[in-house]
Amino acid sequence: MTLLSRFIVAAFALAATVHGAPQDLGQPGQPSGDPCARIGVRVNETVKANILEVIGKTLNFHTSTNYQIRAPQPFSSDVRVNLPNELERIRRQSYRSEYDLHVDLSRTLKRANDGHAAWTFACYDSLFVNYVPTPLSLLTSEDGTQNVHISPEAFNVSSAEFPDQIDLSGSRVLLINGRDPFDAVNANTLITGSYQAFGTRQNTFFSSYQRGNESWNYIMGNFAQQALPLSDTVRLTILRSNRTRPETFVLPYRSRFGSQAKPFTDTASWRANNCVAQPGTNGVDRNSNDPASRMAAVEDPMARYQQQPALPSQLAGKYPLDVLIDSSPLSNVLLPEELKPSLSPVNGSRSVSQFYLLKDGTTGVLALGSFSDTDYSELHRGLLVGLLNLKSLGATRLVVDVSNNGGGYICAAHWLHRIIAGPKSTTEPQAGLDTKARAGTLARSIVDELVKNPQLDPDLFLNYNPVNWRDANNVPFNASTNWLQPVVNVTINGRPDAFSPRLGQECQPEGFPYAPPTQALFDPRQVVIVSNGRCASSCSLFSISMAKYEGSKTVVLGGKHDVAQQYCGTVGGQSTNFRGIDTEIKTTRLKGHPLAPPDLLVNGGQEWQDHPADLNLPITEKLANNPVAIWEEVAARLLS
Repeated sequence: MTLLSRFIVAAFALAATVHGAPQDLGQPGQPSGDPCARIGVRVNETVKANILEVIGKTLNFHTSTNYQIRAPQPFSSDVRVNLPNELERIRRQSYRSEYDLHVDLSRTLKRANDGHAAWTFACYDSLFVNYVPTPLSLLTSEDGTQNVHISPEAFNVSSAEFPDQIDLSGSRVLLINGRDPFDAVNANTLITGSYQAFGTRQNTFFSSYQRGNESWNYIMGNFAQQALPLSDTVRLTILRSNRTRPETFVLPYRSRFGSQAKPFTDTASWRANNCVAQPGTNGVDRNSNDPASRMAAVEDPMARYQQQPALPSQLAGKYPLDVLIDSSPLSNVLLPEELKPSLSPVNGSRSVSQFYLLKDGTTGVLALGSFSDTDYSELHRGLLVGLLNLKSLGATRLVVDVSNNGGGYICAAHWLHRIIAGPKSTTEPQAGLDTKARAGTLARSIVDELVKNPQLDPDLFLNYNPVNWRDANNVPFNASTNWLQPVVNVTINGRPDAFSPRLGQECQPEGFPYAPPTQALFDPRQVVIVSNGRCASSCSLFSISMAKYEGSKTVVLGGKHDVAQQYCGTVGGQSTNFRGIDTEIKTTRLKGHPLAPPDLLVNGGQEWQDHPADLNLPITEKLANNPVAIWEEVAARLLS
């Protein structure tokens, strides 16, 4: 079986909003004693059928749909979901409410454990951010035993938002809802999605940190922050520090109104303000003269779910992008002051990329929270300037911290690999992995239309435009070549499938806004890549390339010591979503094709290799969410 190590025009994340009046979307549910429950709606069967048709037909473009029926080793027990069959189950099933339908759809897509496969619905996802303001950590004691604890910094974090908290920081968690804490941890792995590796999905339960575009952010973890909670409270039995008797607390969920949600006072205003269609929900014909189409081509309601800084509209679609999608937007909870790096940032630091020199004078650090930035050229320039300045200050070894890095610009990942490792066969002309694209019937028809009439895409905007791709020898295709041909027919889990021939890289030279240095900036063997396993998409592309081709070391922060830890998640090439696919279809005038999905009627949205870490760093109380302490420990263990 051919194992794909990159996704191209493959991922989907449905960004959907509703056309029509709010009453078209559902009817008010039965009266309830809970005033919040009164905004519930029953399932509208027409809308349900529309959602399922859109998801089903969009799956024809998703690279891994057939692979995910039963993934190859080592993930055959982690990824086993037949999405077409599951959609048929959902079609037949009755639901008490639209919310129940949405939860089932959301969690079904997440069972693919692929951060590029998601269904989001703005009526529920991110409308409120739901907290149990008690983040947890998996801590390792001096004797090597591991236990779940309330995070040492929990009170400082939660009391800033909810002043009525009591200080339970550091307490050992004995039971969650009367059961062993890891029962809850493992239950979360079944619904959190995004990552193939079981250990990484376990780790999402716990708190962590990330370098954001403006500050150091605190990630609450799936225990403390949930997108779609089904309970109002959680019961914790804990043992406080310096006490001998357990105590049980019933903690309520708290909600904060979503930063991008629109206010409402009743069912009608909720639906009107948050659920009806926005201009960018569905794709557009880019050749249309309709002003609404031009506006929709700019706005993207799905952007709130991308795990990257919000990008200016003029950058949307301009550069190859591969980024994780999640039903919860990026965290805006701040890392407590006492945990933020106190080191002075080195010149070149900006936004998501911060550079530091550790006190040993020889270890440089790049904290990189995303491969996206609001300024494409400045992101590349800053990475180069920061590394050059670290070298000028005496750094001879490098720690790259990509914790919770959801990906971003593909060429930024290529660029960072290239400038660290220098010009060599593994970085030029391709600083990455081999590429293939799924070549379904409709995808081939899109390319056929572009070949027949190149003027359908004069701006070279469409992913399927032949001019935007290179062959296996890195020679650009001309406008008259159907680059998906000759189709490579394969059978995956008993299902026939089709892929393109092997493709070349898409970044050098035009994807690099500056000339790279003529020599390596660091010995790649003196580079350590650090993450909590939540390194996805373009981040995975960078990490795997550095480890596989250059001999760089990898570290996963935390994790259960008897569970294998993977240092990254799904690697990817260019990813797209329903809106992008729909734009390709409409612009090539194929909306009437029998395989083309209809316009959505709701405000929703839609590599199989082992990558074990060189070091699974146990998190002690001293190291918990403390970046500088972690970097110093990593340097001492792997770079001394």
